[in-house]
Amino acid sequence: MTPSKTIATAKSVNPEEISHFASMAETWWDPDGPFKPLHRLNPTRIAFVKHQICTHFGRDPMTDNPLADLRILDIGCGGGLLSEPIARLGATMVGADAAEKNIKTAKIHAEQIGLDIDYRFITAEQLAKQGEKFDVVLNMEVIEHVADISSFLCACQQLLTDNGCMALSTINRTLKSWAMAIAGAEYIMRWLPIGTHDWNKFLKPSELCDAAMRSGLTIESLKGMVYNPITATWSLDDHDYSVNYLALAVNSENG
Repeated sequence: MTPSKTIATAKSVNPEEISHFASMAETWWDPDGPFKPLHRLNPTRIAFVKHQICTHFGRDPMTDNPLADLRILDIGCGGGLLSEPIARLGATMVGADAAEKNIKTAKIHAEQIGLDIDYRFITAEQLAKQGEKFDVVLNMEVIEHVADISSFLCACQQLLTDNGCMALSTINRTLKSWAMAIAGAEYIMRWLPIGTHDWNKFLKPSELCDAAMRSGLTIESLKGMVYNPITATWSLDDHDYSVNYLALAVNSENG
């Protein structure tokens, strides 16, 4: 597929993946739409991000604005489902996405509720080339969709300050993840459009750790995310990484 002017180009950008998500841009904020799984994941993602950032920077998570004065990048921000709640915690937020339609949706929603978020139609590589620096990079449900993991993670590492950290979330490549994330979520429950995920692009935690290390990052923390079908909620787990999991990486190049 030839990239269009509405899709940013970079080595890590997969035009087909970006087009797929751009085609659903108007539905990002519909809790019962195609992004319903992300809406359900969000409270757990936010809890992990808040705890890890506060621990890394020695912040009190119980204050009104625990992330105040921290410059945070949400790469692959989509419609802003994560950018907005993190901005409410006091962070100076920049949201970046390779699909222009996603950025337009995110900007409109933030403006409607009075949140000041700097949304940009740009890639991680382009931001790094511009010399941008952030205390935190949020890299959530993105890495399994990129075309070149090495280029993407290297750019993310370059975007971090010396004491910076990056929160990641992705999907493990296991039989259970195929059954739940693809067969279940896409074909049986129809929570996601068919073709949203490619099982072969899922990363095992060991593979993520190796890729991070080659990019100048060190994985310091891993947490599983476990779904409860009875309550339709997600929770963090210290041992079960069989489907969804989260990680915190620190900038080891300057450590």
